Amino acid sequence: MRLQRIGRKNSPSYRVVIVDSRQGPKSGKFVDMIGFYDPKAGTRRIDGVKAAAWIGKGAQVSPTVHNMLITEKMIEGKKIMGVPAKKEAEAAPEAPKAEVAEEVAAA
Repeated sequence: MRLQRIGRKNSPSYRVVIVDSRQGPKSGKFVDMIGFYDPKAGTRRIDGVKAAAWIGKGAQVSPTVHNMLITEKMIEGKKIMGVPAKKEAEAAPEAPKAEVAEEVAAA
């Protein structure tokens, strides 16, 4: 269960679709459409009965759709971070670059 982008350039809107794991959402070969989301207008509608049925059948829910279902109070639980936060450890590898620059200048 994931979002499929539709709409024009710079005017996004999304369908909430059920897609086979072997197909991407852009392929257009979705199994069922259960709702839509328009971020510019701030509107969203998801068929709760269909969503519950597909989750009961074992459909995996993307983090964004999961959070939307929680917001609409169709399922209970905690919201999921869709994109992991950057770690401070990623900033540390910059220090060895300075050492390499010194070695190149010495040679």
